[in-house]
Amino acid sequence: MDYLIGIDVGTTSTKAVLYNTDGEIFGYANKLYPLIQDNPDMAEEDPDVIFDASVEALKEVTAKADPKEGKILGVSWSTQQHSLVGMDADYKPTTRAITWADNRSEKVASRMAADGSGLELYKRTGLPTHPMGVVYKLLWIKEQHPDTYKKTQYWVGLKEYLLYRYFGQLKEETNMASTTGLFNIHTMDWDEESMKLTGITRDQLPELVDTTYQMKGLHPEIAKKIGFSADTPFIMGGTDGALSEIGLGAINKGEVAVTIGTSGAVRTFVDKPQIDPKGRIYCYPVMQGKWIIGGPVNNGGIVFRWVRDNLFAPEKEQAKKEGKDPYDLLTEIASKVPAGSDGLIFHPFLGGERAPIWDGNARASYFGLTRQHNRSHMVRAALEGIVYNLYTVELALKEAMEPTAILAAGGFARSPLWRQMLADIFEEPVTIPEAFESGCLGAMVIAQISLGLADDLSVVKKFIGKMNTYEPNPETFENYREIMPIYIRLGRKLQTEYNSIAEYQRKRAPKE
Repeated sequence: MDYLIGIDVGTTSTKAVLYNTDGEIFGYANKLYPLIQDNPDMAEEDPDVIFDASVEALKEVTAKADPKEGKILGVSWSTQQHSLVGMDADYKPTTRAITWADNRSEKVASRMAADGSGLELYKRTGLPTHPMGVVYKLLWIKEQHPDTYKKTQYWVGLKEYLLYRYFGQLKEETNMASTTGLFNIHTMDWDEESMKLTGITRDQLPELVDTTYQMKGLHPEIAKKIGFSADTPFIMGGTDGALSEIGLGAINKGEVAVTIGTSGAVRTFVDKPQIDPKGRIYCYPVMQGKWIIGGPVNNGGIVFRWVRDNLFAPEKEQAKKEGKDPYDLLTEIASKVPAGSDGLIFHPFLGGERAPIWDGNARASYFGLTRQHNRSHMVRAALEGIVYNLYTVELALKEAMEPTAILAAGGFARSPLWRQMLADIFEEPVTIPEAFESGCLGAMVIAQISLGLADDLSVVKKFIGKMNTYEPNPETFENYREIMPIYIRLGRKLQTEYNSIAEYQRKRAPKE
């Protein structure tokens, strides 16, 4: 019995899962780290802290492998998208990791959206016009931090930086590269026009490889610290979005994956590039014959956390004392409120928004408050607002394909209330696989293909295990059918003032 490790480098933690080659789990580790947010638009991380977290996660799960039973055949990577790290000529960081959630390039993205160049870039690269994109971060750094721009010799993402620390090589797989806005999805190479726009050259970017590419030559001291052979290959893997889709088993045409972790997304695979004329959904290559289209949202579980910490702080502390999960308490409170929250609507844009509105200046709001509403309504409205927004992403996706099944995963999937809410608002059956950590599982599947243990992605079906399906409740349809058009119309009206309130807030925010 040999082993494989899937590792998922997320926004707030790095997770690692130890599997045998039959997909059984033998170890799990989760290492947390902070998101640095000195002002409302900043969202950075220390890449060296994340490197240490990845080493510790790998060390912890490696210790669960029995060397008498077999060896670790490889480690495969799932990593957050849209990050940017600058490196100097000595390969030392010139920046922290600027994450997908960083909004400081909003003015650059807005400018390019207004003059149409953002849409043209999208047509070449599949990246919607939004400050999450590495291309917009680069332009912002060039304009606002020219000294950093000039001293930076290499521009990479977080995964590429981590793998450099492990191997001393700069390589990037095409799935991750395609999320940067610097990669042409039609030529499958770095995009000449984007490089010209940002002023960088091909020599400043990593070498492009496939998702199944194996990196070899692990630094011996790191291998010793982790506890496995320096000959252990690291398989490139892909983005957290693509590998979560694979780990959910949503690999066939029409199968839609809905995930809600810190953020969230609605995605599906197609067999060729599909560009939305309105630029509402992304389009990235994953591997031969597999392209992923969909829409990510900034505001998933992070909204629930905000509600917990700011509206239910006493309950949070009480739950801790009693050894209970505060989230379970909040969903219990929300379940006592009828569907539709008695007309209270929450637009969940606490951190700007990506799909479907692609507006870095979007702000959250409650609408419809009356004296009859209380905190119970506010927590349910927040949960519903997250799902309303995901539903609007699916509406855009439906213009490109016809969904045949919805599969869901993420931290929210542990909540029966949220599962049912998803089925009710989407008015479609929602299937929840019991498979653990879909990103790590997707990474493990890529490792199986890379190492010749599987022929294609269909092998994931035997690893997923039991599937639970939630049918929509007809009793809630009328409530949600009435409120969804209001949610959508209201969002359009509010969007006309997002820029104004965002500028007001920035004037009063701490400076960098």
